[in-house]
Amino acid sequence: MTFQYFLCHLTQGTLHCGVMQHTPPAAAAGAATTTGATTAAAAAAALLARFHRQRPLRAGSLIVTLFGDSIMPRGGAVSLGSLIQLALPFGLNERLVRTAAARLAHEGWVETRRVGKRSEYRLTATGRARFAEATERIYGAAGAPWSGRWTLLILPPMPSTARQRLRKELAWQGFGELSTGIFAHPQLRAGSFEGGTRPAELPPRALLFNADLTSPATPSFLIEAGWDLKELGRRYRQFAARFERVRLALDAAPDPQTGFVLRTLLIHEYRRLHLRDPLLPERLLPAAWPGIRAAGLCRDIYARVFAASEAHLSAAGARLEGALPPADRSVLQRFGGIAPGSPGGA
Repeated sequence: MTFQYFLCHLTQGTLHCGVMQHTPPAAAAGAATTTGATTAAAAAAALLARFHRQRPLRAGSLIVTLFGDSIMPRGGAVSLGSLIQLALPFGLNERLVRTAAARLAHEGWVETRRVGKRSEYRLTATGRARFAEATERIYGAAGAPWSGRWTLLILPPMPSTARQRLRKELAWQGFGELSTGIFAHPQLRAGSFEGGTRPAELPPRALLFNADLTSPATPSFLIEAGWDLKELGRRYRQFAARFERVRLALDAAPDPQTGFVLRTLLIHEYRRLHLRDPLLPERLLPAAWPGIRAAGLCRDIYARVFAASEAHLSAAGARLEGALPPADRSVLQRFGGIAPGSPGGA
């Protein structure tokens, strides 16, 4: 029997990852290697290497992915010690994890609970609301048919810093900026601001209303003015090309840690791309929109690695009182429904 695993280590600030193999002498003769397991480990090592080539290395962003994808469905709380263990396969040391968790606490996403020298991070009500909104966007099925109405927002003069912060929040909500201070969204109701951009965050003189557009050419003009779909489509195609290789590596079920790494980096890359997607109604999108292929690919890989990744979470994750609770059954409704371990999802 040949054992395969991936190993990453940091040397002078550079991450080195590779697939390691070990065949005990007694099993060497006539032993058959498991090609799927080997390539799954290699795929994980390649994704880890790519993650560490990012500059700056955004450890906090990965911790956000861990909380949203893995910890929230299991009660939303995790001890610092086990969070450090969960982050270890990604090459994040204890200092980076502590700093990232402390920043999330400072920003109101999590709160800290201490028992003696041990501590636990638990999602706050605000953190749960924001993660729930992100969960709906990332894992949600296709939206309802579009009514043809638009939500328009006109901002008053604002200080530059406040304007930039609000622009980022509006972009996260899927708004496009048509011109300075004028934003549009094709399917948001004027009274439905929740989560990232709440009514209290809009300046008092902001105008928010629904509109019917009568000119047949208007939607295409708005799309071109408000969103860079060409760049977004290019990034979706890159994502699909990269993770198609991962899917091909999953003919066999991965080991728990490899499954956890693949699942986490899959969602980490997908969410950072998908949350920039305005999720326009299908009739406003270009033909053969690559975001549809990327979503299907993500659903397929997620289903294939889910059981293995959950086994790793159960082994490595804990709260101060003990083991993490089982994942909420609603997690199986992600991407419109997954059948864990199946080659093609549900």
